[in-house]
Amino acid sequence: MRRTPFERRHRVAARIPSVSMGDIAFLLLIFFMATTIFKTEEGIEVRLPRAETGQKQKKDDVLHVWIDRSGRVWLNDRFVAAEQLRRIVTRRIEARPDLVVAFNADERAPYRVVASALEELKEANATHVSFTSEPRRQDGANPR
Repeated sequence: MRRTPFERRHRVAARIPSVSMGDIAFLLLIFFMATTIFKTEEGIEVRLPRAETGQKQKKDDVLHVWIDRSGRVWLNDRFVAAEQLRRIVTRRIEARPDLVVAFNADERAPYRVVASALEELKEANATHVSFTSEPRRQDGANPR
């Protein structure tokens, strides 16, 4: 049997090269990660009021409550147990109803301690509570 010049001698199987399949998948992954837009949840914009004027309080009319970074509670530079806060503040408010409680908490203080102290002040009927903070400098940096 004689073969023609156009006749194939070997049959070539059709196949898809899979050597670079991992590279293609990786490039597609990078492409989709780079082009996908993740919409972040935007919170409610709150602008707190600024005080134009203020009144100077007498030292005897202010009770300072401090919470340091380790969660300890201080009243006028004296350490108190968190459980005693309500009793002491209630006694001071009964003696002086116009008492202002200046609440100061370190920014690294545990939130549970801050929330607990605020709840204790509420239970002690402290109606005049002042929250203090440090103002930011003009360049936006923290003054510390």
